[in-house]
Amino acid sequence: MDLKENIKTGKHAGFCYGVRRAVEMAESKAKEHKEVYTAGPIIHNKFVIEDQRTRGIIPCESALDVPDGSAVLIRAHGITKEEEELLKAKQCTIYDATCPNVLKIHRIVENESNNGRIVIIVGSKTHPEVLGIKSRAKVGYIAENEEELRDLLEKNSDSPVSVVAQTTLNKKLFVNFQKNLKNCFTNANFFDTICMATSDRQNEVREYADKYGSVVIIGDKASSNSRKLYEIASEYSDNVQFIENSKGLDITKIDFDKGVFLTAGASTPDLIIKEVNKKMENQIVAKEENFAELLEKSLKTLHTGDKVTGTVTQIKPTDIHVDLGVKQDGYIPMSELSDDPTFNVEENIKVGMEIECFVVRVNDVEGTIMLSKKRLDSQKNWEFVEKACEEKTPVEGVIVDQNKGGVVASVLGVRVFIPASQTGLPKDASFDSMMKTKHQILITEVNRAKRRVVGSIRALMVNARKEAEAKVWAEIAVGNQYEGTVKSFTSYGAFVDIGGVDGMVHISELSWNHIKHPSEVLTIGQKVNVFVIALDTEKKKISLGYRLASDNPWTKFIEKYAAGDVANVEIVKFMPFGAFAEVMPGVDGLIHISQIADKRIGKPEEVLKIGQKIDAKITEIDMENKKISLSIRALLEAVEAPVEEAADAE
Repeated sequence: MDLKENIKTGKHAGFCYGVRRAVEMAESKAKEHKEVYTAGPIIHNKFVIEDQRTRGIIPCESALDVPDGSAVLIRAHGITKEEEELLKAKQCTIYDATCPNVLKIHRIVENESNNGRIVIIVGSKTHPEVLGIKSRAKVGYIAENEEELRDLLEKNSDSPVSVVAQTTLNKKLFVNFQKNLKNCFTNANFFDTICMATSDRQNEVREYADKYGSVVIIGDKASSNSRKLYEIASEYSDNVQFIENSKGLDITKIDFDKGVFLTAGASTPDLIIKEVNKKMENQIVAKEENFAELLEKSLKTLHTGDKVTGTVTQIKPTDIHVDLGVKQDGYIPMSELSDDPTFNVEENIKVGMEIECFVVRVNDVEGTIMLSKKRLDSQKNWEFVEKACEEKTPVEGVIVDQNKGGVVASVLGVRVFIPASQTGLPKDASFDSMMKTKHQILITEVNRAKRRVVGSIRALMVNARKEAEAKVWAEIAVGNQYEGTVKSFTSYGAFVDIGGVDGMVHISELSWNHIKHPSEVLTIGQKVNVFVIALDTEKKKISLGYRLASDNPWTKFIEKYAAGDVANVEIVKFMPFGAFAEVMPGVDGLIHISQIADKRIGKPEEVLKIGQKIDAKITEIDMENKKISLSIRALLEAVEAPVEEAADAE
């Protein structure tokens, strides 16, 4: 039995969607700006942070440390509202990499809070995600366990309460909280906001931890979701290791005969998971290797055409010496090393490295074996292309040539023809923009005898859009936030691509001010943040929102003014019964004709002019109908009253 089969890697191990999105966004913005800062570590993994630092992504502990005017990325866990305001005050260019699941909680908390409800967050009191969520509540508390949650619910039993959970909370615990407390506190609404990827990862640990002799959890010690995986695994197994990378793995504690279950937190990159897996596989190979096998290798006979693996022992100007583990000496002439004219021997060939070759000729008299690396590479590359065609697996290629019929890509040295109709470019478009660029290609035809290979870029673009569309429809819900791209305009709104699916932002949802056309607010190709306000899954229609509640002019007016205040207003329109005046952008009030002057007038125009700015008293605010009554006369009478009183006194 192959002991490698006893290593099971969790299906949901490693980067979740939110983490991958944040990491890729950081790298993209770093290329765009050369240097980008992060408000808080982008994710909880020190190895990723250090790697990103070399790419111009500079982590800051908080928004306070971000330089004024810089490009800044909000971390995947999100930040507090106060930190967001600070970044705006610093005039930073802000990119929001907050996990969509966390943004969803922000929206829930803001809505519940605006409806007068107290918010309780179940999670770690010091975790940045929890602090960011709490800052969205007008009245909010944090509970770390059932006892604290029960305490808070009892203290607020006479008030409406909404309970949300940190995305990485133990799903089983939160379900128990609801069972134990929901019937006792009927004033509380529970929202299950635990990330589905987190839940899947935790369920995997519960399923396999007691079935395998050893469990290995990979993740940064500061990562909340990784730590919870370790805690859950420890409930089911006595042999659990919590490590940050392969160096921390104690291989002596692994019982390969009973199997090992390997998983990783959401902030653990694939490379680290592979390194740990490789270390265990190498241990198995070392364990299974025995003297008889080594002896057999030393006595084996090689023949022309055999594929062999050897170790480079010496590099000479004319050839490379290779130890094949047999009695004859192997060598690769420089002419048989590579077909690539730019191939650099010093950079690519090192003493001690393993190398694969073809046996070209065996000379038993001289005791030598002539080898060729380039012939094996050529065969392997053709086999790779053929397999990619059979399995419909995309390959990466560089466009190296063009003709009237299309372009030619090089895939590991194999020339692949891509017809014009399959390039993804519009009909009759120039191919110049594609030259020397990398592309994912679907191989559609291979004929090695005729050395003919045909591929398509367009097919992958179509498939990618279908997959993206299916993913969006599988996950979409009212309230979800997306970064989209403006695709087109109509007279009644704008269509926005949210990752494979187009949604409509009605013109009324584009701005709090009246606009005549979407182009007054947006431009084609612009990246925008939108949120789902309505869905029709049968007709495949999505209604999106763009304007933010915090930008509502009426909200800003209520925050600034009250009945009885005096405002400097601008006359914008005349009616027979009075004049409309702009109190602040997007908010107008009515000055009734009887309130324009301290004498009777026939028309507003007799006293006022369009565009005139004048002080007026706010006499009434109709909150329900959002109407404001203004008076100029009230201010005039207030000025005249002291003069009349002085005359009466004389």
